[in-house]
Amino acid sequence: MQTSTSTAAEAPILRRLGGGLSTIPLWMNSLGAIWVCFVMVLVCADIFGRNVLNAPVRGVPEILSYSVVSIVFLQLAHTLLMGRFTKADLITGWLDNNRPVAGALMAAVFNLIGGVVFILLSYVTYPHLLKSFAEREVDGMPTGVVFLVWPFRLIMFLGAAVTAVVFLSICFNALVKLRRHITELRADKDARSGWPAALAFAAVVAAAWLFAQTEPSNVLIGLVSVLFMLILIAFGMHIGVALIVIGFFGIWMVRDNPIIAERTLWQTGSEFLRNHILAVIPLFVMMGLLVGASDIGRETFDVARWSLRRVKGGLGGASVAANAIFAAITGSSIASAAVFTKIATPEMQRYGYTNKFSVGVVAGTSVLGMLIPPSLLLIVYGFLAETSVGILFLAAVIPGIILAGSMGLGIIFMAYKMPGFVGGTEIDENEPGETIRSSAIKLFPIALLIFVVLGGIYGGILTPAEAGAAGAAGALIIAIARRKLTVMRFWNVVVETGHITVSILFLILAANMYSRMLAMSGLPQFTSELIAAAGLTFLGFMFAYILLVILLGMVLDSISIMLIILPLALPVVVGMGGDLVWFGIVSVGAVEIGLLTPPVGLTCYVVKSVLDDDSITLGDIFKGAFPFVLIMLVVVILLVLVPEISLIFV
Repeated sequence: MQTSTSTAAEAPILRRLGGGLSTIPLWMNSLGAIWVCFVMVLVCADIFGRNVLNAPVRGVPEILSYSVVSIVFLQLAHTLLMGRFTKADLITGWLDNNRPVAGALMAAVFNLIGGVVFILLSYVTYPHLLKSFAEREVDGMPTGVVFLVWPFRLIMFLGAAVTAVVFLSICFNALVKLRRHITELRADKDARSGWPAALAFAAVVAAAWLFAQTEPSNVLIGLVSVLFMLILIAFGMHIGVALIVIGFFGIWMVRDNPIIAERTLWQTGSEFLRNHILAVIPLFVMMGLLVGASDIGRETFDVARWSLRRVKGGLGGASVAANAIFAAITGSSIASAAVFTKIATPEMQRYGYTNKFSVGVVAGTSVLGMLIPPSLLLIVYGFLAETSVGILFLAAVIPGIILAGSMGLGIIFMAYKMPGFVGGTEIDENEPGETIRSSAIKLFPIALLIFVVLGGIYGGILTPAEAGAAGAAGALIIAIARRKLTVMRFWNVVVETGHITVSILFLILAANMYSRMLAMSGLPQFTSELIAAAGLTFLGFMFAYILLVILLGMVLDSISIMLIILPLALPVVVGMGGDLVWFGIVSVGAVEIGLLTPPVGLTCYVVKSVLDDDSITLGDIFKGAFPFVLIMLVVVILLVLVPEISLIFV
């Protein structure tokens, strides 16, 4: 499972550094959270002013551009402190439980490297801060809002510096644990230290140093950097940190100049994030969390259950329908899994469905959130492939419907042909349920949000960022009207929005550094030429690509897979004449499969963590979700063979 081991439990380490310093990440995070709310209000005001008053708010794109950078760097430190930086903990998790000495040593090393990375980012930011302050540098269009640049440079500098301090404090904490574990190891002669694992990592580092001394070709540097990057991630380094480290040293070796690597790091940290389109991420995340807080998911499921009460396996079909509708406003499989584990699983168990089927349906159908627009994965792909997010949303409509329909038909098939696996009893027709009127009332809020968000985008009225802001505001109004949102709950939603946003945008930032290194090395072009020389057809490449994505999905989360593999794959697709919009839909569909496959299967872990039933094991969830893996694979193959399905509305 991809979660950081640094948690709030590390906070005492900061308190040792001084009472004032301990509060800095919290206060910076609070300012960033308020800034997210400001972005929503600003965009909504611009929409109202432009369409109603014919008086748009000036300078919105420029303000949003700097807002994205500011939000990320204000909330970086607290996001790390709360354990929201993405990492693979398959090896480190095992080491922590079975070889604590090696686990603590690895944690100390990786957090030290993270601290050095952010110290370096502060270092490359400082001269630009001084220059912008001395020259009173301003930005903004003549018709927009002109503002000073140096305060935003200061936020970036301080954010990187405080994050470095948090990394180093966690490193110190790991060293304390290391000392304690060594003492315990000396007392217990039968205990195993785990030094072989530590020595194996040391061997990897030594191999990297020796490789750097050989003056290899640029292509070889690119190839070996990918290998070392995967090794670092497998050993448990934060994925964003690994991408930056590999990108930095790769550029240094390719250009034989550390100054160019430093300049690229600055451009990645500042210039790349300064893109107003990136504001779509926090806005859609906030909308999804507010929808979850308003209890719309439960009512959607109730309506779907009542509508399908006469269908064999109807509660499973209700999960598909509810997840599909819920996905159309959240764009997150994780959110869907968390919501419907609490709602659908107990209901299915109450009506005699087997445990495996009950949890498998929830895990399997929750992945609809990654394909049905507005999907966060499609947004991430749009930035990586430099493709319109709105067009990607249009392209995903029919594939999303096909996937949802296939899952529904698959459940009906299993109910008739595999009754022992599905289970289930008839629902009492006399049991109080829904009426057409009550169903319409319950579905009206979610239908309105879908109309505003997707209708606004598809109708050309709203940009994706504007649709996200309008959707977030609408979800907020609905939650307040339904009396589901207290001040504290709203604040928790805003803080969670920041944490999710930062974890995603930091990965995108790091991937940009990594992709620049690959481009400089010439590896993508070499790969394209190698495939052409081997006589591999485009169809053969696509099936090999899908297999690789599925395999990576067994050890990495969805966003990380795309960030790692797309910089290599996209030039190949372009070179072979593939359509990037279609390729994005296929990629997201293939990545979805990894959400359900062991040993990681992030969605299955979410279901297990939310489920209040110790009798259901993680293995039960994986087994229950396996039929949906097969359904998704069939749909992905169909999308590959018939590209027109993804391009009907494009």
